[in-house]
Order: sequence, then C-alpha cells, then structure tokens
Amino acid sequence: MCYLIRSTLAVKFGCREKFSATFRRFGTKLGYNGGVETTVLLVEIKDSQGNLVAGHLWFNYTKGFQNLSLKEGDIVQFEARVSDYLKGYISDECVDERTVDYRLSYPTRLKKIEPTIPAPALTLPT
Repeated sequence: MCYLIRSTLAVKFGCREKFSATFRRFGTKLGYNGGVETTVLLVEIKDSQGNLVAGHLWFNYTKGFQNLSLKEGDIVQFEARVSDYLKGYISDECVDERTVDYRLSYPTRLKKIEPTIPAPALTLPT
C-alpha cells in the first residue's frame, strides 16, 4: 500500500507543491556528527486536492516546525519539493538491497490549520 501511495509522488518529482498532514509524534535520529536530532512524524499526507500521497513521512524538527508548538492530532499545511532517495541497505554480502523511494524535502510556509468538519445533515420537520 505504501508504495502505491508514494508512486503518486513520483509523478510530481521535482515539483514544489502545497500539502497537509496530521502531526503524530516526535522522534529522534543520529545526526551527521553523531549527536541526537529531533524529528517530526507526519501521517496522512495529502496534496492540495485532498489526494493521499503518503501514509507517513519523517521530517527534521526545523524552526518552522518548532514555531508551531505541535500537539498530537494537529493538522499542518506546508509547501515542499518532491525528491527521491535510496531506501534500504547494502548487505554484508555486498548485495545492494536499496530501492528508490520518494519524500517531501525543504518544507516551508508551515502553519497549523483547523480540520475540515463536515456540516451536519439537515433534517426537515415532518
């Protein structure tokens, strides 16, 4: 399922577009210099037309994210460029297990938005 969804990102490779996603949680990763860096997990990433483009993506905890004071469930809108990367590893037997996958890079213009709540159905008096 994840590959089918992210394949929609492949079509947009190199383009900068507007996206929205739900904040799930913070995480950590080892940084380039060996230090620990904070990351942000966004889920249900959708393009500007509301089409699901990724089930989840991890981002670095940049100043743009820090300024939002995120809580679980917050909806975040942002612009980002679609790029590719090699996912996987080279095994001990020197077998290349990597595949190309797609991500959103350089998120900017981040802001929290209110979730769209469908209007309640009107009932007519009988």
